[in-house]
Parts: sequence; C-alpha cells; structure tokens
Amino acid sequence: MAERIGKYTLNFTSKPSIVGNAAVVGKKEGEGPLGEEFDKIYTDTTMGECSWEKAESSIQREAIIRALAKADTATSQVDAVIAGDLLNQCIGTTFGLREMNIPFAGVYGACSTMALSLLMGSIMVDGGAVNTCVCATSSHFCSAERQFRYPLEYGGQRPPAAQWTVTGSGAAVLKKSGGTVKVTKGIIGRIQDLGIRDANNMGAAMAPAAASTITDFLKDTGTVPEDYDMILTGDLGSVGSKLLCELMVKESGIDISAVHRDCGVMIFDPENQDVNAGGSGCGCSGAVVCSYIMRRLQQGELKKVLFVGTGALMSPTSSKQGESVPGIAHGVLLSTE
Repeated sequence: MAERIGKYTLNFTSKPSIVGNAAVVGKKEGEGPLGEEFDKIYTDTTMGECSWEKAESSIQREAIIRALAKADTATSQVDAVIAGDLLNQCIGTTFGLREMNIPFAGVYGACSTMALSLLMGSIMVDGGAVNTCVCATSSHFCSAERQFRYPLEYGGQRPPAAQWTVTGSGAAVLKKSGGTVKVTKGIIGRIQDLGIRDANNMGAAMAPAAASTITDFLKDTGTVPEDYDMILTGDLGSVGSKLLCELMVKESGIDISAVHRDCGVMIFDPENQDVNAGGSGCGCSGAVVCSYIMRRLQQGELKKVLFVGTGALMSPTSSKQGESVPGIAHGVLLSTE
C-alpha cells in the first residue's frame, strides 16, 4: 500500500515492476537520433488505415501487443489497461483497444499521459487492486494538427516556439514483481497557469508545472538533483526546457541543468529535421521512455530516473474562447536500486 512522503509524494511499498515495454513510431521519428531504439517504425503515416485517427489507434494497439509479448503475458491475464491520448474522448485509445476485450480505464493528462498512466497503474498494483496492468498512450502529428490547430492543407507557417507532435506510442506492462525496472515513487501534479495563451508555445505553458512538481518531489523526499542519474521531462522542447531550469533556480534555488533531459529535445535532430522547438504529444514521452530510457535502465547504464510528464490542458473550445493554457506535470521515479 502506498505511503505518503511529505505533502505530495507517494512511496510504493511493493515497488511495482515494469516487466514489458514497447515503442512504435512513424517515419519522421524513426529518422531521428533514437531511431534504432524503437520496436517498430512505420514508413506510411496512415499505417495502412483510411484516416489518421485510425492510424493512431493502430500504433497504440501495436505497442500494447508488443509490450505484452515481451512480458510473456496474454491479454486474458491483464486486469486493466490505463491509457489515453489527445483526441476528443480519447478515441485513439478507445478504438485501438475495443477488440482486445480488456478492462479499460481511460485517462487524460494531455502530453503527461504516459507518466499519469504509470502513476495510476502503480497505485493500483501497489494497492492490490490489480495484478497486471498495461499503461499506454499515443499521439499522431496529423490527427493532433487537425484537432488543435489547422488542417494540413492550410500550410500555415510554424513559429520558432512551436513543437512537432510525435507520431508514436509507448506501452508498459506493470506487475508486482519480476522486472528489472521498478516504479518506486510517484507524485500527482498541481495545475499551474501563468496566463500563456499561445497554442504554439506549449513549452512556456508547461514549464511552470514541471518546476512545481519537481520541486515538490525533491522537497518531499529530501533529495537533490545529483541524487538522480536523470530528471526527465516529457515534452517541454528546447524553449520549455530552458524556461524550466531558469524557473527552478529563480523560485527554489534548485539547479537541475546537469541532470535534466527532455524527451521532446531527444527524439528529433533539430539541425536536420524541421521541428522548430522539438517534439510534443503523448507519444513523445511514451515512445522515448518505453524504448531508450527503459533499455538504459535495464542495461544498468541508468539507475534512478525521475520521469516527469508534462501536459497542456487545453482544448480547441477553450482556445477559441480566449482561455489561457493551464499546465500539469505528473511524476514517477523509475529505479533499478
């Protein structure tokens, strides 16, 4: 049963294990610096489907199937899937899972969904509510652009602070024991809103939430950045990453720059790929964590990674009504110790 540490952080006494993980991505992601890390790379943005939304469902289903295969676990043995995406009513997830006949709990944390699903899954496994849980998420560049910004046919220019929504999916299988990588702690973030209204500047909107959650976690656990091999944020991109480090020094006197990495910066090559400030979307941290990060943990290159997924809690409706973009950040400590 989870124990509370300090004001916001949870300690998972059973240390739920990640026994299987997989990442599936699109062509652009496969051409990036992490291309060799992914389980499957699609060269067709529709993944053989008749729409981008169906394509997103396809890649999430593929990631879950591959993660279960690695965990040597049948779908009939799964007690719950906790997953979500960026589309209205999480249809990418719903239609991807509908034929799998697995108990399903949909979650929405915007681009923080991978961290949120791992957090919720760990709470359920640690508390004994489920024995086997799949945590997953996905995003697709074309489906996200259609919903949140402009039709691709419009051909609008992207400002320097804009990020490229990752076409990809990540999935992880959680059990009480059996895996090398454990989820030892978690923290549910608090909404932060500094009034950013630019839907093309997600990094600025999410950085305050990341700073809040990381600061809360370090204070609750009595640790410092140097205690971790990596403090990994979800998809702040280059703009948001810089703002995060500046905010933490200014507001808390904490310098994480030496150990901070960001999935949105890692997944693309900014010099050779036209992605402006980097990657974003649920599939950004989902794909990076369930491939590159997990592999480094499993191989012993990393031992303690504080993964803080970041999300912009906006919708097309709120943007059109002139609302600001609230940010959220949820965290889990991935450890082999």
